[in-house]
Amino acid sequence: MLFVFAHPDDESFAAGGTIAKLHHLGHEVSLVCATSGCKGRSGEFQFNSREQLIMHREEELREASSILRISNLILYRFADGTLIEQDIDLLANRIKMTILDLKPDVILTFPPDGVTGHPDHIAISRATEKAVISAEDEYPSSQLPKFFYTSIPHYYDHCQDSGPQNRCLITGKVDISDYRIHKGQALQAHKSQVYSLNRAYPGVMQADFTVIGNYEYYTLVRANGQAIQSTTALNELPTIDLV
Repeated sequence: MLFVFAHPDDESFAAGGTIAKLHHLGHEVSLVCATSGCKGRSGEFQFNSREQLIMHREEELREASSILRISNLILYRFADGTLIEQDIDLLANRIKMTILDLKPDVILTFPPDGVTGHPDHIAISRATEKAVISAEDEYPSSQLPKFFYTSIPHYYDHCQDSGPQNRCLITGKVDISDYRIHKGQALQAHKSQVYSLNRAYPGVMQADFTVIGNYEYYTLVRANGQAIQSTTALNELPTIDLV
């Protein structure tokens, strides 16, 4: 299983419960984090330089990864906020090289709207999809990977603002009811991001995990080397296994 995200904390927000569940079920989980989040707010912490903030956020990510039992943490260390400015072919090729090195059975990233509309999220979505399609040519035809978008349909439930209008259609959900505590603890590891955490998951920093739902949400995009046309409505979502 390979998750590809833009910033430290994306993994916990989008898929923390799923990642913990996958580990429990015996799957190896790898995570690509494309930037180190040096433009993010630093909460209660004060740093003298972006380099200090980078080191701090990477350490938070390592702690969250340990909680979720991520086997391989891969840091690309692009500058935060610049993914949308990168040559998409070069970014996709970097991701493709990781895919071919690990040969995951399942690859997951943000949907095209980036969930929040963040330019880095949108860029990593585009580049990952391009990388997956290209990498398929180098997989055995009987072992082509599945490709999913991860979504957070309730991200803005506790926020004053709102998300993108044209959201990606969601086609399945993973039951994380037994792993909500793992997701909550992983979110807590990102202490410098307390502002975002309090907006999306109020109470989590105080160990109140009741705001974390029982499901995380996904869209199957490609399987067997073919694009999947999605027609499932949100209120009809099946509970799925990603593998």
